[in-house]
Amino acid sequence: MHQIDLDLTLDRISKIEGSASLELRVRGGIVEHVHFKTTEFKRFFTKAMVGKSIIAIPQHLARICGTCSNAHILCSIESCEKAMGIVPTEQTMLLRILTVYGLIIRDHALHLYLFALPDVFNKDAFLDFDENDEQEHQLLHDGFEVKSAGNFLATLVAGRSVHGMYPTIGGFTHFPDQKGIDEAIEKLENIRPAVKRIIKIFKDSQFHFDRKTNFMALLPKNNKYGFGFLEGTIVSNKGEAIEEKNYRDHLEHVVLPYSMASAYKHEDESYMVGALARINLAKNMLHPETIKSIKNVYDIFPSTDIYHNNLAQAIEILHAVDDSIEILSHTKFNPEPIIKKPYKTSVGIGVIEAPRGTLYHKVELGADGVVTGGEIVVPTGQNQINIEEDIYTLVNSLLPKASKDEIADEIEKLIRAYDPCMSCASHFLKVDWDEA
Repeated sequence: MHQIDLDLTLDRISKIEGSASLELRVRGGIVEHVHFKTTEFKRFFTKAMVGKSIIAIPQHLARICGTCSNAHILCSIESCEKAMGIVPTEQTMLLRILTVYGLIIRDHALHLYLFALPDVFNKDAFLDFDENDEQEHQLLHDGFEVKSAGNFLATLVAGRSVHGMYPTIGGFTHFPDQKGIDEAIEKLENIRPAVKRIIKIFKDSQFHFDRKTNFMALLPKNNKYGFGFLEGTIVSNKGEAIEEKNYRDHLEHVVLPYSMASAYKHEDESYMVGALARINLAKNMLHPETIKSIKNVYDIFPSTDIYHNNLAQAIEILHAVDDSIEILSHTKFNPEPIIKKPYKTSVGIGVIEAPRGTLYHKVELGADGVVTGGEIVVPTGQNQINIEEDIYTLVNSLLPKASKDEIADEIEKLIRAYDPCMSCASHFLKVDWDEA
């Protein structure tokens, strides 16, 4: 097979908020190019921002993504507040980090249980797990219970688990009551054993792919607002530190003519964002109870094994559970007024950590409160070139011995490890092979 010329097309990869495909060309047994393509037509959200009142922007931009809409809401709110000179209250920041934690628990659970776990058990889908098998039955129960707890927390704090209604520029419009808080704490405490089980499964997973790469994440200047998900400094594994407002100092826009999405590099090199980057760069900032519970996996990080992104996501679920329990147990939430400020001509930058990595929102505001421009940079765009380089290395390592089906399967699992915002990720391949 090492003399073979072939073309591999993974067509119409179904995504949660769009479509993607992959084109691979091998000549003389060597990979010539890998094109990981976002094929959804552009929806021009940033263009649609122009002419809208700033008050409408967070809910408008939430519609970019169904599964992590609350991340877009919070990032947009931050950019709008900075443009208007609004400093949120301590209580508002706590409610926002709880909103993030609800999202992290739900979204990571969706990926780990429904998309990644079937690979570990050689299943096509999560619902193929055998209810008569003790371990598989337990995992079925765990998956839905963990996801449900995340949904409940997000709904309690943000109004809905997706497209939350309560977070707004300057504060929140609704506040959790004690009954809901008590129920949330109970649900979170109940899922801790399940989360510890999924951590062990991904620690023991036999899937590995290691390639040295770069990592970037938003890290807190202190541990005040939960592991850097909301505020901090953009840092890299090379020791760089960039203020949020200077995010363009490290994002180098790369036009990929075959893709409808933007890609990015830093200092002409690819990099990775997401759970693996966050744990690699800030594992010491995890909640103390989380660190205590992961003693047997703590020293795995920092890691350049892409499959450890799954393990890192599982650890982040536990951190979100532990920190949420602490916040809910020691905080009484009281109604407070929305902070308002006069409009002014200005620019605001919002940077948060979404489940899949660092998310950037920029808003340009006119003195009349009408938006004149903006920019959005999502995690999957930042990971795109890194994914391509990983696939390039992977396929060259598999040739000449691997079969066509084996190559396609390994590519599929590798892409899935990034959790690149795809729906039905367990079944996204339509493979056509043409041999020259």
